[in-house]
Parts: sequence; C-alpha cells; structure tokens
Amino acid sequence: MENKKKVAFYTLGCKLNFSETSTIARSFQDDGFDRVDFEDEAADIYVINTCSVTENADKQFKQIVRKALKKNDKAFVAAVGCYAQLKPEELAAVDGVDLVLGATEKFKITDYINDLSKNDMGEVHSCEISEADFYVGSYSIGDRTRAFLKVQDGCDYKCTYCTIPLARGISRSDTLENVLKNAKEISQQNIKEIVLTGVNIGDYGKGEFGNKKHEHTFYELVQELDKVEGIERLRISSIEPNLLKNETIQFVSQSRTFVPHFHIPLQSGSNDILKLMRRRYLREVYTERVNKIREVMPHACIGVDVIVGFPGETDEHFLETYNYLNEMDISYLHVFTYSERDNTPAASMPGEVPANVRAKRSKMLRGLSVKKRRAFYESQLGTTRTVLFESENKEGYIHGFTENYVKVKTPWNPELVNTLHEIKLTTIDEDGMVRMEFVNPQQEAITTSIFKDISA
Repeated sequence: MENKKKVAFYTLGCKLNFSETSTIARSFQDDGFDRVDFEDEAADIYVINTCSVTENADKQFKQIVRKALKKNDKAFVAAVGCYAQLKPEELAAVDGVDLVLGATEKFKITDYINDLSKNDMGEVHSCEISEADFYVGSYSIGDRTRAFLKVQDGCDYKCTYCTIPLARGISRSDTLENVLKNAKEISQQNIKEIVLTGVNIGDYGKGEFGNKKHEHTFYELVQELDKVEGIERLRISSIEPNLLKNETIQFVSQSRTFVPHFHIPLQSGSNDILKLMRRRYLREVYTERVNKIREVMPHACIGVDVIVGFPGETDEHFLETYNYLNEMDISYLHVFTYSERDNTPAASMPGEVPANVRAKRSKMLRGLSVKKRRAFYESQLGTTRTVLFESENKEGYIHGFTENYVKVKTPWNPELVNTLHEIKLTTIDEDGMVRMEFVNPQQEAITTSIFKDISA
C-alpha cells in the first residue's frame, strides 16, 4: 500500500482561524492525507493559516516557513487566510512558498494541490474580496478540551483602522440549522465547552450570501444553542457593545449552558477617538452594557479590547481611556498598539503618535490589566465554582478555567483532564493563578494521594 502523504498545519491569529484550520485539516484527512503535528514530525505539505491584524503576524509568517523547510526542505508550503487575501504577491515571494490561496479558495485547498513539486515562485489564487459572499461553516476539535464553533464571517463595519472587511468580505452567517448540527457533532466528541466565534458575531443572522435581511438574530441563536443536549458550557467570544443586547445578557444570566464571561471591545474610552475610529457606539453605551452585566451577574468576567496610539490620540485622550477603565468594574484588558495598515483610512490620518509614546501607553494599560485581573480574582476567593481541567501537565500542575474565567491550578492528575468539578477558590499563587480545593472530598482524596506519591 502506498505511503500516505503527511500534512501539518500552523495557525496564526484568532479563534476563528483555529476553527477554519480544523475544517481545512478534516478536508485533507477525507482526501487520504495523514495529519501530523507541526512541531513533532516532518510533513510533505505545510499549510500556514495567516493573520493580518498585527505587524508581528507578517514577520512570524516568514519564520514559520523557515521552520517548516528546516524539517523537510522539499515540503510543499501553502499560505491561506487573511494576510494571504490582502497581500498574496508578498507571501508568494517568500522563499519556499508554493501556493497562496485567498478567502474563497482556502476551503478548496485540496483541489489546488495537484502535484507537490516545489514552485520557483508561489502560485497565487485569490479572488476579488467582493466575491467572498458565500459562507463556509467550520469548527475546531481535537486540539483541546473546548471547540471553537464559527457562526459568522466577514464584517460590514467600516472601522478606520481595520483590514478585516478587506480580508474576509461582507458579513454573512451560517444557517441556524447548520450551527445546531455542528454543535451536536461537537457534543458527541466528549468536548465539554464550545466557544462561539466569528468576525462580528453579534451581527449573526445575515444570510449566507450577506443578504441584509436577518433570518435569525444572535439572541435567537443563543436561545437555540442553550437547548442542545450534551454541551456543558457555551462561551460567547468577542461581541460588539452595540450588538450585545440586554435580552441576551438577561438570558445568559439564567441560561443552562452559557457562562458568565463576556469579551467586549471598547477600543477607546474617549468619544472623540471612537468617532475617528468610526466605531458604532459612544462610551456611554459601553458603560450601560457593563452595568447591566454587573446587575444580573455580579460575578461575571468582563474582558475589554483597547487600542492605544491611534492617530490623533493626545495625552488627554489617553488619560480619558485610562481613567475610564480604571473606574470601570471590568476583569482584564487585551491591549493592542495601533499599527498602520495599507488601504485603511486611519493610515493617512493626521496626528501620528510616536512609537515610543504608543509603547509607553501600552505598558500603562497592561499594568492596569494585571491590577484588574488580580482584583477580580480576589473578589472570587471563597466562592464555589465549576472548573474544566485542560490536558497539559505544566511543571507538575494541571490548569483549568472556571465558568467565569478564573484560571486555577492544582497538582497534576491525568484523571482530571477534560472533566468538570465543583471547587472552592482559596488563594492566589505567586504566579497569579488561583489555588483551589475540591468540594467533593472523595475527589480531593484521589488528588492528595497522587500528590504524596509525586513528592515522596
């Protein structure tokens, strides 16, 4: 029998990319390829799923190509994803890249790999982004104890700093029926948690061709998913503040499976800057959303995205953002340093902020994030929560997240992997993670005896 060709994958960027890589990987496996781990063994084909959100992602791409070719210098290297759609020629010119596929072509990748001989120059198949108007559902499994389920793609917003509409096209959604089918498939794989993902998931409901009429709303999607048997936890990934409606917040607070964790992009605490960014809300809306969550779920975890150093952001604007976030009852920040992207309005706006100032502001907000996370964790000590344990042994400990996203650790025990347990949060360790004790004494006994064996 002939040897099966081996394929390995590397994903840069967001949860959505992870779900799409998994779907592309399954198409290779259906065509008779063997999937191998990128780090572990040499492959015949390397597929790199790219990201265009940060400058860094561009540089990382070249490093990954080099790493792949080090393992097998005759390997066939394909680039897909957002950066491949935005700058296909640039990727095709990278030494060792054989194939570059844009937004609509990436899901048909196996059709393009006819012969695996190395090309002198990368071959490009990329559509005009206006053609990316159909929807391909995807989800990731097999990588972790949770799955990322894609429900929506593309974006109709015109934020002045963002290339995602250029890379992914118009906003379009999966059908409700198909999302539920995928959720059921995931639940049958003994996966305990599903994270809903998309580019702008609150906009869920626009037809698969981007037709503007919403078949269903995000709220209806949430209600239907809550009924799927066999799923223990559902988590909403990032959702725009103007699209996170009170009815959804209220529903999550009483839901069977949706967890009290929201990640809501703010981008700036200054209304002047929000207007320059062409965001679709002012900070007053953001305040209302946070207050509503706190009113019905005081213990909820609230994460915030912020961009620093946007053109025109003065020291006063930045301090407005800093003070606003400092006063808000939020749990952590994801801080992005603004970087100019080609073909975006912001790239030619006046008032460029010097790189050293951007770096300083970023550092201040990262410091604030550490303080916020610590205060949130402290507020949770003494409470009883449910933890889902992950699969890695990290220096003799197993880690997991509570439903409200507190990261906990306990001595490694393989029997705990991918299981849910009721625990009490006890103390914060010097590494910032939370120590715990099992509410069920029998479970504690197992762990204690294992720990004694290890330390003996």
